[in-house]
Amino acid sequence: MINGIIDTHIHLYSEEYNVDRESLIAQAIEKGVSQFYMPNVDVNSIEAMLKIENAHPQHCLAMMGLHPCYVKEDYKEQLSIIEGYLKKRTFIAIGEVGIDLHWDKTFYEHQVDALQIQAQWALDYKLPIVIHSREANTESIKTLLPYMQKGLKGVFHCFSGLLAEVTVLKSYGWMIGIGGVVTYKKAGLDSLIEEIGIEQVILETDGPYLAPVPYRGKRNEPAYIELVAQKIGDVLQCSKEDVIAKTSANALQLFNTGL
Repeated sequence: MINGIIDTHIHLYSEEYNVDRESLIAQAIEKGVSQFYMPNVDVNSIEAMLKIENAHPQHCLAMMGLHPCYVKEDYKEQLSIIEGYLKKRTFIAIGEVGIDLHWDKTFYEHQVDALQIQAQWALDYKLPIVIHSREANTESIKTLLPYMQKGLKGVFHCFSGLLAEVTVLKSYGWMIGIGGVVTYKKAGLDSLIEEIGIEQVILETDGPYLAPVPYRGKRNEPAYIELVAQKIGDVLQCSKEDVIAKTSANALQLFNTGL
């Protein structure tokens, strides 16, 4: 059984960690982070991600998928390469995948198709799916609903949305990924956490992005995840340790990584 904090979403292979990656991992482990789950983004991130996993097999675990922001004209070629990896070895999840309408809507239809393909993979390979949904919760849930009805489980990572959307996700046994944004005063996530509780919440950093207060605007580091746990504990009037215990249990259940 895993004890400690589980960071369910961190891009440890990011170039922003190249200078001090090993020391950051060691510092986080010393502070109680037991596992780091790494989402893939495209075919170019795979090699670096797997190198980290090979160096830290007890702590760093890889997902496989095509991020919506990397869905372009060649997305089917990328998906073919990505599926090749799924056929060769086991990953903890399909991710991160989804729909992003914040930056560019040019490839919206391609994103929907890529999400449908990868949702079916998750069912076929009996894996959870990790969803990136930015300004697209309505579209993402609509696309995923037929797969949810077939038993697809997963998480909306870095969740930002409405209580009604959370209610739908929870009704299908899905998790809500909460990171540093919960510490931002104007984000409104703290009031949402009060409504949804912690029963289906998992923790994440999304490092190197979205560092929590007081590091907002700087590089997010793995050890900062304890600040997320502390903030949730403050909102729910429970201890940081209780938040860590429950969210880690939720992560182990979703990703089947406790064996």
